[in-house]
Amino acid sequence: MLKSEPFEVTLATKQSIILPEAIAKLFTDNNHKRVKVTASHQGTSISYHAALLPKKNGLTTMYFSNEKQKTLGIFMNDYFSIQLIEDQTKYGVEMPEELDAVLMSDHEAFSVFESLTPGRQRSIIYTIKRYKSIQTRVDKALILTENLKRGITDPKLWLKQF
Repeated sequence: MLKSEPFEVTLATKQSIILPEAIAKLFTDNNHKRVKVTASHQGTSISYHAALLPKKNGLTTMYFSNEKQKTLGIFMNDYFSIQLIEDQTKYGVEMPEELDAVLMSDHEAFSVFESLTPGRQRSIIYTIKRYKSIQTRVDKALILTENLKRGITDPKLWLKQF
């Protein structure tokens, strides 16, 4: 499994970081556009999945949200440590058990889900993951899969009951 050594970065913009060229190249040369990230600052750590954004002005960047900054207590000009790890998940993000169970029990919904683009699949996964309650995730997954089978592709309508 491909894994970088931990390295220090700082915010390049309000919500992005610039990756060192050698580390970015290690992943992009091996055709890894998505990675698992472990970020840490002053004794607090978080792990999440992220995309290596295409080079802009010769630099590879990665999105680093305000929520992640707040969790770690990071402000502009603060240095913090991150480590990139090869993403070995099927969809580029961890699949919630509840959504996986619903998709495994409904072949038609699973087929529709599998026919979507990887980005759309991740959007669906994130839509379900944002709910804390197990029962709410199950309920939303059921609504979402029914809407997918109806051909509803607009994310604003995924969780709407018809």
